[in-house]
Amino acid sequence: SDAICNFVICNDSSLRSQPIIFNPDFFVEKLRHEKPEVFTELVVSNITRLIDLPGAELAQLMGEEDPKLPGTNNTASGFFRSLMTLKRKEKGVVFGSPLTEEGIAQVSQLIEYLHKNLRAEGLFRVPGNSIRQQILKDALNSGTDIDLDSGDFHSNDVATLLKMFLGELPEPLLTHKHFHAHLKIADLTLFDEKGNKTSTPDKERQIEALQLLFLILPAPNRSLLKLLLDLLYQTAKKQDKNKMSAHNLALMFAPHILWPRNVTANDLQENITKLNNGVTFMIKHSQKLFKAPAYIRECARLHYLGSRAHASKDDLDLLTSPGSKELQPLKSQKRSRLDSCHQEETQQRTEEALKELFRHVHNMPDSAKKKKLLRQFNKHSAALTPGSEVLMSPAPRRTRSRSFSGLIKRKVLGTPVILERRSRDATPEPERVSKENIHLLQKCGSPAHMSQAKLKSSEGRKEESCRRMRGHLLPKDSSSL
Repeated sequence: SDAICNFVICNDSSLRSQPIIFNPDFFVEKLRHEKPEVFTELVVSNITRLIDLPGAELAQLMGEEDPKLPGTNNTASGFFRSLMTLKRKEKGVVFGSPLTEEGIAQVSQLIEYLHKNLRAEGLFRVPGNSIRQQILKDALNSGTDIDLDSGDFHSNDVATLLKMFLGELPEPLLTHKHFHAHLKIADLTLFDEKGNKTSTPDKERQIEALQLLFLILPAPNRSLLKLLLDLLYQTAKKQDKNKMSAHNLALMFAPHILWPRNVTANDLQENITKLNNGVTFMIKHSQKLFKAPAYIRECARLHYLGSRAHASKDDLDLLTSPGSKELQPLKSQKRSRLDSCHQEETQQRTEEALKELFRHVHNMPDSAKKKKLLRQFNKHSAALTPGSEVLMSPAPRRTRSRSFSGLIKRKVLGTPVILERRSRDATPEPERVSKENIHLLQKCGSPAHMSQAKLKSSEGRKEESCRRMRGHLLPKDSSSL
């Protein structure tokens, strides 16, 4: 009942035989396009759950601070960095310019050609002809159509030009902001039974972290990265012909897609191995990295379908369709049944817990603590469940004091003291009628007679009790008085 089916009616008979393409990341892309702030917060919160990013590195990932990259404070290699900057100073329409959709469309011609020529030995390692590369570069910058299948160019020319395009981008394809996050992903390893880190990489967590990190890449970078990693994956599958494994390809492309710009190998030092291994991992698992995790898909779907306030006009039309109207009562009934079952289960668990607690207290040895607990049980018996009330035995009532002073007060003062105490109580108990009062009530037959009889009997009892007390208190030899 939770599924919403969309039926598309097509009147064109030529298109009916075409397969229907379903994009599982539709709502993810919709949320990314319409509400980028909500989307970024959702993804970054899950990235920080997987990898430890301090405040500065998290601010760099979010774009709130400029990324602090290795080699920026090192003056030893300043000459080499300035030389590399001069090489990139001359910008073209495609080469050396920020990544755009137009540039991707031009470079995609190179990628399509290389897919057809993956068997060339030493592909991406053996350099091509510099003259042919310059002709091809000028043609791409001018936007003219190129016939790569004419035979005028070699696959090594095209492969070298592709690396040149990536190397001349203002920043690496994976961006400067994500540099520290990729270093942390390379450090994700498994834990042993004692909870200690091992040297074995945690592939599942690495894949999940890369999936999330790729989701917040700029759209052009993500599109080109997908095309590039798919090409390198297909190239590595033909390594028996081209002699280029995933690790060899990573050595060729890590400086262009992951290394920060204007740095040398000395600036990176021990991080070179991490970066190369990270690119190798991306190539091997490229077919999994561009799918959003299942929980991100569900959050994006619920963001639009879970509330009408967030739904667009098209989504509202789908939700108000006749089919969806029939689904709404089913959903409400299902939720009500689930809520009632949950309440019954919670009530049952509460009763069982109270019963077990009462048995434990009842089996305790007699002590002041046990009596206190039993009084608490009886005090809150009204708030407990019906099942627990059956088990509880009423606490024994405290007997009245039978001291001699209390007996004197009751004998001397009599009924007025008791009546005064009962009048002060907020919730008086019903009077206990003695046998004499019952006899008087039957004899008199009216309330007035009953009150007069009570007064007479009480006065008689007072006089008799006073005579008895005087008889007990006076000494036997009363002649001295």
